[in-house]
Amino acid sequence: MKTPISNLAGVVALSGLIASGSASFAQTDPAAKAYKIVKTTQTMGTGGIDYVYADNDNRRLYVPRGSQILVFDLDSLNPAGSITNTRARGVAVDPKAQHGFSSSSPVVMWDAKTLETIKTIEVQGRPDGILFEPLTERIYVFSHSEPNATVIDGKDGTVVGTIDLGGAPEQGASDGKGNLYVCIEDKDNIAVVDVKTLKVTAHYDLAGKGGGPAGLGFDAKNRVLFAMCHEPQTCVVLNADDGKILATLPIGRGTDGGGFNPNSMEAFSSQGDGTLTIISRGS
Repeated sequence: MKTPISNLAGVVALSGLIASGSASFAQTDPAAKAYKIVKTTQTMGTGGIDYVYADNDNRRLYVPRGSQILVFDLDSLNPAGSITNTRARGVAVDPKAQHGFSSSSPVVMWDAKTLETIKTIEVQGRPDGILFEPLTERIYVFSHSEPNATVIDGKDGTVVGTIDLGGAPEQGASDGKGNLYVCIEDKDNIAVVDVKTLKVTAHYDLAGKGGGPAGLGFDAKNRVLFAMCHEPQTCVVLNADDGKILATLPIGRGTDGGGFNPNSMEAFSSQGDGTLTIISRGS
């Protein structure tokens, strides 16, 4: 799902700040912690922007837009190059092999240091979300149509296999220990994938607490998933090991991306209404 924006960073409003103890979640004052925009820059080209990706190792920011992927210096936001001739929805980088990949058809593979294209990889479906899975060092390209996931070796770009996720996937998250969690937007559940066998081992149903999950954050320390949902505008918090629903929290309208910062113990949902929801897991 695409949220068109004209700037690399726009006005951000905090739609909520939620705090929790070890066993419960409770809403607290949004003013308890301040966030502010520190820098903005104007992108080049035309078209909407979907998944923005930060390559921390190489200090680069990838912004897919139109028929190219714009690349910026992550610290200064100055232009650093581009990946051309690819109408991508997102980017993932294998930090060990130093190879970048686009969620496009075909997938473009490039050298993450020089930005030079290495090869293109034919895939089926309609590529959308994408991620790097660290345990197997593979790239997962998600598609709303079959095959729902195409798995690519991060070292040489060969297609390892495909996975039927049982519905239309959006964002995913890996626990780094063999499990991959994927939002299944049209089925209102979270698919659990064994990354070694490439098999779905479970579907965690959201039980009517949230519909159309699109963004996903994962707290590896506490084994907690944060599923950001469209209708109602809710974050459904689940136990990553058994799918038990722990809490539901309000978020903004039009979520299309989520994440979790283990340093601050906060989950994030970016929304099409121009807001950013921040959820604090607590210590």
